[in-house]
Amino acid sequence: MNDAATPPADNLALGVARSALGRRWTWRQGDARIGLGIAQRLGLPELVGRLLAARGVGVEAAADFLEPTLRALLPDPSSLRDMDAAAARLADAAQAQEQVVVFGDYDVDGACSGALTVRFLREIGCRVTHYVPDRINEGYGPNTRAIATICDRGATLIVTVDCGIAAAVALEAARGRADIVILDHHKAEGPVPMVRAAVNPNRLDCRSGLGHLCAAGVAFLAAVATVREMRRRGAFASRPEPRLLDLLDLVALATVCDVMPLTGLNRALVAQGLKVMARRGRAGIAALLDVALAKDAPSAHTLGFLLGPRINASGRIDESDLGLRLLLEDDAIEARAMAERLDLVNKRRQEVEADVLAAAMAEAERQAGHGHPVLLVVGQGWHPGVVGIVAGRMKERFNRPACVAGLNEGLAKGSGRSVAGVDLGAAIIAARQAGLLETGGGHAMAAGFSFQAAREGEFHAFLDERLSHAAELPGAADLWVEGALTVPGATVEVASQIARLAPFGAGNEEPVFVLSRARVVRADRVGKEGGTIRAFLEGEGGGPRLKAICFRAKEGPLAAALLGGGVLHLAGHLRAESWNDTVSVGFHVVDAAPAG
Repeated sequence: MNDAATPPADNLALGVARSALGRRWTWRQGDARIGLGIAQRLGLPELVGRLLAARGVGVEAAADFLEPTLRALLPDPSSLRDMDAAAARLADAAQAQEQVVVFGDYDVDGACSGALTVRFLREIGCRVTHYVPDRINEGYGPNTRAIATICDRGATLIVTVDCGIAAAVALEAARGRADIVILDHHKAEGPVPMVRAAVNPNRLDCRSGLGHLCAAGVAFLAAVATVREMRRRGAFASRPEPRLLDLLDLVALATVCDVMPLTGLNRALVAQGLKVMARRGRAGIAALLDVALAKDAPSAHTLGFLLGPRINASGRIDESDLGLRLLLEDDAIEARAMAERLDLVNKRRQEVEADVLAAAMAEAERQAGHGHPVLLVVGQGWHPGVVGIVAGRMKERFNRPACVAGLNEGLAKGSGRSVAGVDLGAAIIAARQAGLLETGGGHAMAAGFSFQAAREGEFHAFLDERLSHAAELPGAADLWVEGALTVPGATVEVASQIARLAPFGAGNEEPVFVLSRARVVRADRVGKEGGTIRAFLEGEGGGPRLKAICFRAKEGPLAAALLGGGVLHLAGHLRAESWNDTVSVGFHVVDAAPAG
């Protein structure tokens, strides 16, 4: 198995009970017999079989996991409640060439599901415009004034994407004037709105089992169902059918950036969508890839760390629909100008975020020290467009559900991020139902809310009580390790075997390997702000050197360990990297511990 050793029975990897980042290194092991069976049946290296088994993939499912296809994994869209009604109404609109407005959200999933739906409806014959609410002035989702204005302008059908399921009151403004079709995935609170169709796999009465889809995934299935309905009506006798597979780059981008699990159908949507994106046929995405200096074939990492933040930035602190307009733009020159603007906005967002992060972390440290199961930090004037990112950083740092809000004129607007096994969205909905919040909703891992400043203490106490089990979590999440390597054994061949399990992300995390007793020969800071550390490693007995890199390591114990040199146990990801047609191997460090 090259030099990727099978973990020993002891569950503590290399004996590390507290690393530089305060984490335990814990072996993640599957059934060795299943791993061997997968390897033998599919003719794979034993390492690949073992990694699959550790993810709970069985012998029968392994082939589809490694080569996920829509042919094998796409469900019948009709399994979703109200999907047939939605497809029929969209087909009616196409045949009558109705005026349709797609009402979206300002995040990546909203921009992608919006662009997908606008493009699809135009291709089947509708006259389509879009509407994205202003984050500051209108907030999330449909509001009464916006819906009334859309109807005044002559729309006969409004399609809400990535929102709408909790907007029953606002959508009433369209009654008798325009039909509503909802394509959403957020948890519903209270009765489903009285509309023509409300497609949402997270409706309590939906039995599809597709609750892991993002809104763009739901919108794609709606397009599949609509094409099937129009085919049944003979609508394509005089016009070509739309090429739905060309929309999968949008679905992939939304799925990764909305942190949906990359298993089952999602895995197929992302794997196939990355192939579409690699062709660079969409001007907006091609321009954004160029601006982000992404030269290699796109991966889930490209989507989540290069494209997503730039699209999100505009909705957070600039024009709410700029990301959507970029994804709709077909002119390469216009797309480049939009992409460059998004890049500038993202840099400004980073500056705003840094200011909020420093103050929020100090208060979070105090709350964690007092044993709060949930962290709730509120700051005067904090920009609501960055509080979700800061909440995510707090969650990573303290391994607790974290909520961050900006206070303006007595009203706090915020976002929360959670950890595995702690349903923050349900708690936020319960707090709203208890009268503690003005607005609130979300899903297990993320939520949004607003409350009057005077209710902060009550709201925090409610979350602490509702999610009290989070107090039992360790101060830093365990780091799951899937194999041990030596420096000489960290080869391109091993990295290429690991890459067969991509795309990596939520639900299919990139495997972490430990390098035992690696000697840091040289380490220095690189990049404009010195936040990245580059190092070269050797085995204890010398031999070939291994390149290593550590991101987001401007300061702190991990940076100190690497820059201090010496012999360390290192944990990270082994990756095959291409540069100028040459493939080499690199180790991306995520943690370190003293050797011995």
